[in-house]
Amino acid sequence: MSTQAARAPSPHQPILLHEMIGSIAVLTLNRPAARNSLSTAMIATLHAALNDIGDDKAVRGVVLAANGPAFSAGHDMKELTARRTAPDRGRAFFAETMNACSAMMQAIVHLPKPVVAAVQGIATAAGCQLVASCDLAIASEAAHFATPGVDIGLFCSTPMVALSRNVPRKQAMEMLLTGEPIPADRAREIGLVNRVVAAGTERDAAIALTEKVALKSAYTIKLGKEAFYRQAEMSLADAYRYAAEVMTENMMARDAEEGINAFIEKRTPTWRDE
Repeated sequence: MSTQAARAPSPHQPILLHEMIGSIAVLTLNRPAARNSLSTAMIATLHAALNDIGDDKAVRGVVLAANGPAFSAGHDMKELTARRTAPDRGRAFFAETMNACSAMMQAIVHLPKPVVAAVQGIATAAGCQLVASCDLAIASEAAHFATPGVDIGLFCSTPMVALSRNVPRKQAMEMLLTGEPIPADRAREIGLVNRVVAAGTERDAAIALTEKVALKSAYTIKLGKEAFYRQAEMSLADAYRYAAEVMTENMMARDAEEGINAFIEKRTPTWRDE
């Protein structure tokens, strides 16, 4: 399937499109009429796709994109509200949904391959969380980001987890307390996205960036990505102790041996991904 074809959904297409561009898997949220809200079905489908990709050696990177004017408006509020008629007023369903979404977000972090968001429109609440959970993010100059739950009496507590691990505290708190959207350029300034590109080019830019990472040793990327997120939660001393262990393990890898030799011999390395 071509990139252009993925942008023109039909009523019979699935809620998540999956295409391969070389070694890059492009996952496209495909509920444009619902502003790509994260229904329970969308959460489960995306989580399953990530699990499949994790075991697929042919995939060396992932681009997460979306069809329509919105990247994602967050949780499906109509779906959540419909459960208020249950005897527990929806508590069990709310807990199940939030925990499932949190597990899906963590699956992005734990995936042993780079995940790059391509944000073409608004990313709000859990949609903003989805962007923040990705390793890298490319935004259209037309994109906006917000955690507006406070406006409807529902503080964006789960989006807060990913957001606060991407941007400084004062900026995160401003987004969470005011609910006001920020433009793509501001999102780049505070570290929520890596780059801002012309509208309509964000998907291609995200694919190009992912392809650049895909040229590296898959083993090294896997080891490094895991280490990055683990050390970030440690004290300085523990982080250095852990990182030294990772560096030692990495030095013993075939790809490190090959890469160092290639550097010394001034040639292009041949990766074995081990």
